[in-house]
Amino acid sequence: MTLSRALELYWQFAEEDTLDKSADQVRRWRNPRIKAFRNLISVVGDRPLTDLTREDMLAFRDWWIERVKSGQVQKQSANKDFTYVSAVLRRVNDMMRLGLDLPLDRLAFRSAEKNRRPAFSTSWITDRILAPGALDGLNLEARCILLGMVNTGYRLGEAEALTRDQIRLDHDVPHISIEPVERQLKTRHSVRIVPLAGVSLEAFRSCPDGFPRYRQGAGVSNLLTKYLRNNKLLETPEHSTYSLRHSFEDRLLAAGVDNRIRSDLMGHAFSRQKYGAGASIEQMFEAIKLISL
Repeated sequence: MTLSRALELYWQFAEEDTLDKSADQVRRWRNPRIKAFRNLISVVGDRPLTDLTREDMLAFRDWWIERVKSGQVQKQSANKDFTYVSAVLRRVNDMMRLGLDLPLDRLAFRSAEKNRRPAFSTSWITDRILAPGALDGLNLEARCILLGMVNTGYRLGEAEALTRDQIRLDHDVPHISIEPVERQLKTRHSVRIVPLAGVSLEAFRSCPDGFPRYRQGAGVSNLLTKYLRNNKLLETPEHSTYSLRHSFEDRLLAAGVDNRIRSDLMGHAFSRQKYGAGASIEQMFEAIKLISL
């Protein structure tokens, strides 16, 4: 069994991991595994698993070392490849009862901390991103997804999945309900209600049916970040569209919003045991009004 054949078999063995994913989520789940095996095969060839040696895997690691040293990639990119290759081969080895002693240990680079995207400053958002005409080059749905993010801090994948049923503009407190509808959410804590205010409320009034253009097709993330970069709307080269999510959290913190409410609005795990039902939608709305733009 060759490396490429092992990857082919892996898809059926990992089918349970994709049952709740949308077609686009499955595509994004598969692609980094395909890339990792393409990289490995480019270095060691499409070897039979029985011939895969420690020397092969160290050669793959050396290939990544040279790319990291040259500044092409960060350490975490290499570690992702090591993780995907190891997970695929170990599952195939297990499910096929091959009993192979695979040479996959001790490949990861140490201290490969994931770079955290910086938050946009509030002044940058108001003076640049929300300036009249700044987003006119975006199609309506992409523009509304971006503006919706400003005062909700949602993940872009969460926005793409929203439908009219989860966009509730006629309630006493207009809000969106983030639910696992035809797709997986990042974690179980991601299920939540987020009140709408300011530019985000206006955005959803313009797109009350959600964003069908991006619901099952190509994601909007690359489009938005490319637009922001090309129009000089990124505060620094390290900023991206997701910097709006970090800004939302920072503004809540600066306004003194309770940690439980911040965690609930962000879809994060709370740092201690949760008791009771948490904040009401009215209380969350009051928190968002403090920081809405």
